[in-house]
Amino acid sequence: MTPPGGTRMVTDLTTDTKHQDGAAGFLYALSAFLLWGTFPIYWKQMQGVSAFELIAHRIVWSLFFLLLVQAWRRRYGAMLAAFTSWSSFGVNLLSSVLLTANWTIYVWAVNRGNVIESSLGYFLVPIANVAIGSLLLHERLRPLQWCAIAFAAAAVALLLFGVGHVPWIALSIAATWAGYGFLKKKSPLGPIAGLTIETFVLFPLAAAALFWWHHTGEGALGRVDARTHAFILCAGIVTAVPLLLFASGAQRLRFTTLGLLQYVSPTVQFLLGYFLYREPFSSSQFVAYALIWSGLILYSADGFWSQRKRL
Repeated sequence: MTPPGGTRMVTDLTTDTKHQDGAAGFLYALSAFLLWGTFPIYWKQMQGVSAFELIAHRIVWSLFFLLLVQAWRRRYGAMLAAFTSWSSFGVNLLSSVLLTANWTIYVWAVNRGNVIESSLGYFLVPIANVAIGSLLLHERLRPLQWCAIAFAAAAVALLLFGVGHVPWIALSIAATWAGYGFLKKKSPLGPIAGLTIETFVLFPLAAAALFWWHHTGEGALGRVDARTHAFILCAGIVTAVPLLLFASGAQRLRFTTLGLLQYVSPTVQFLLGYFLYREPFSSSQFVAYALIWSGLILYSADGFWSQRKRL
């Protein structure tokens, strides 16, 4: 027999639990995006090391750290889904190649002084996702989504004719990350298991490259100062910690909230490039970025309204 007010008490407890989960999820996701946004500071500590070697270290040390995480979570069985068929393995292999390409371009660009253009690439990702949905999945675009794509195309054209070069860094980052996201939708693995398999697949190549560079005297380990060694060896932790925070936040937040938070990372990167590293930013670039931001506002508004209609 339910005591008087019992049902109301249970409802209040459930509501409080949801609020607590939502608040915790927001903090987890925000922390992940803030960490990703400050990554340029980390990679610039190793400017004397080539981007290819840094990514090889990132793959090797990430695998060791992720295997420890999987052992702690007791989720080794979840990774077996990647080897159940050739198609599943192929999807994870291709996603690992796209992820590595994205990392390499990003690290190379940051250490070359292109933090601002790198941030543009991640601002373009949501719009690139819409374009992929239309071209590959034959999804029908809503009017505001078409407007967002038009704004992005106008911004790229302005950078091409106003600044005088194709923003290939931004376009490459957006294309590889959007393609990676597209393949992740086809993978049966969760974010942690997926990243573990992706690093596992590339581990032999990365480890072989590091051994070769060390053998030929081109590798950093044993030839750089202790501070740089510490930064290199922490690559695995730096890779995995934001992803763990993101996974925890994604489980507790609405998709719309998570989608809006994703702009924190490129915004922080942009501010670092402009204020900390004093990268040049012309009036033409300002107009182009304003077009991108306008497109993102339309994209976010469209996502918000479409979700409200489904409720």
